[in-house]
Amino acid sequence: MIGLFLNLETRVSEIRNDHMAGESSSPATMTPFETGERVVVAVVVSRVLLSLPLSLISHGFSLFLLCLSAFLIELRAESSPLLLSRFSARRGASSGILLGAVTLPAVMMSKLVQLTRAISLHQAEQDELAHVTMQYWAASASCCAILIYLSVVMSEGKKNESSSSSVWLTRASLTGTVLYGAACFVSLSMISHTGLNTSLKMLWMLFHGLAAVKLIRHLLCTFPSCASIGEALLVTSGLVLYFGDFLACTIAKICEKLIPVDLVSISYGIRRTETSIIVQGLLLGLLLFPIVFRFVLHIYESSLRKRDGPPRNCSDTAKSVFFFVSILLFMVVAVPSWMQFVHDFHQHPFLWVLTFVFSEPLKRLSLCIYWVLLIVVSVLRFYNISRGSKVERILLRKYYHLMAVLMFLPALVLQPKFLDLAFGAALAVFIALEIIRIWRIQPLGEPLHHFMNAFTDHRDSEFLIVSHFSLLLGCALPIWMSSGFNDRALSPFAGILSLGIGDTMASMVGHKYGVLRWSKTGKKTVEGTAAGITSMMAVCFMLVPVLASMGYILSQGWWSLLVAVTATGMLEAYTAQLDNAFIPLVFYALLCL
Repeated sequence: MIGLFLNLETRVSEIRNDHMAGESSSPATMTPFETGERVVVAVVVSRVLLSLPLSLISHGFSLFLLCLSAFLIELRAESSPLLLSRFSARRGASSGILLGAVTLPAVMMSKLVQLTRAISLHQAEQDELAHVTMQYWAASASCCAILIYLSVVMSEGKKNESSSSSVWLTRASLTGTVLYGAACFVSLSMISHTGLNTSLKMLWMLFHGLAAVKLIRHLLCTFPSCASIGEALLVTSGLVLYFGDFLACTIAKICEKLIPVDLVSISYGIRRTETSIIVQGLLLGLLLFPIVFRFVLHIYESSLRKRDGPPRNCSDTAKSVFFFVSILLFMVVAVPSWMQFVHDFHQHPFLWVLTFVFSEPLKRLSLCIYWVLLIVVSVLRFYNISRGSKVERILLRKYYHLMAVLMFLPALVLQPKFLDLAFGAALAVFIALEIIRIWRIQPLGEPLHHFMNAFTDHRDSEFLIVSHFSLLLGCALPIWMSSGFNDRALSPFAGILSLGIGDTMASMVGHKYGVLRWSKTGKKTVEGTAAGITSMMAVCFMLVPVLASMGYILSQGWWSLLVAVTATGMLEAYTAQLDNAFIPLVFYALLCL
């Protein structure tokens, strides 16, 4: 793949010249062909493709097409920034289209490679492989649809363009789309029993693609300057995949109760744990709650207009009362009802949570007390420092990365199942607080806004503060995705190691001792990257004997681990995207191989 990218340089140079010749009225930004971020992405994708067994060749072909299409679209977008000017992306960041389009499909592909090994060892079932296969195609279909949409937007932005570059890119996009559809059809046919089943699954992929296009338009327009296009692409594909799983699970349960036919196979047929159902219900419920609250508020304001005549808005006090009553009813009644529908809980899900916590009261309650004390001490200490100190905010934020290591590393080793549930609860609290902050719900909204602003940086905005979400999700996602079969003991630690250790050491050492910079315009240094890679390897060396003593099977080769750590460190050095979101996923994907 790296060789193919380099061989495309001649053709891309011609495209650039055509763009420059046709854009005398608008300035064009020249971007280097071989940026560090693109080279690292090419290395990661090549590593994934070279690890594929023969049974996954069609999947690998589609990933290659997706990567190539994203590469060409990114080149065109960055050579003519005005083509995507309708989107107010985050300032100071590159488009990130290639990295955003490839990350989630590469993670799903790595999971497929891991499950293929498990099936060959008779340690996993075909249903689990079919589930992850559907997830891979759903994620890649979402990314492919967004790339097609971006290509259409750029074409509309230059309707009069008739140069050879435009014709060549249009033909390449159409060819890639057709080949991608063929690869998807072949793969889904292999895991389907009938032609109708295959058609339904193709429609399911189309649904994911259309939903992803609709959602990314909404995100980029509703939250301007909050994310680059690549970051929005990753968030969109992840949310559509998660909501799609929620919808498929619900449809399957309905079909099971009403019409037990082959339509049930549209679900991702794996056995779900109580913890995964509760976490999914909590997070999706809170993400859907703003729609419910707007609807309730609209009904109330409409009733005021009918009663009093002239238009009236809801007062702040009434709005706050409606908010807290609505969220309480929605999260205590509606969401648990869905949980009990899709999973046979013998009691209210929240009562199940209490039973689960008190099943090992000493360990789990002690862990909760430890977390609360650590959070209170750290937040008070760092908040005072942020108000009265000249310490750079980026370094202050890295202390929270170290705090994440202190919180999550012992829990992951000693209480991994409890940590799964704790991550879901923490994310639910963060989402609820962010909703309160954005809508300024009294009495917490305004104080919360001022408090959160003390820890923001250039990647946050007034509309949405994403730093705390990205750090928590970066640590949680590798742990959640490692449920089920996992023959790579270090993969659940991908987020904690890459963000808590590698990213933190790279920033601190680079800031204090860094001299040699990776680029003339960037701040990342060679010394910082070397410190990050070395620290991650050192912690891995210390973790391995601890995990071995606890009965974990260690099948990760040291050479493979070194490649994964080095590629992750280089991505941290070169990317201008939100590293908390991308680095853990890339590291996790490489560890699974």
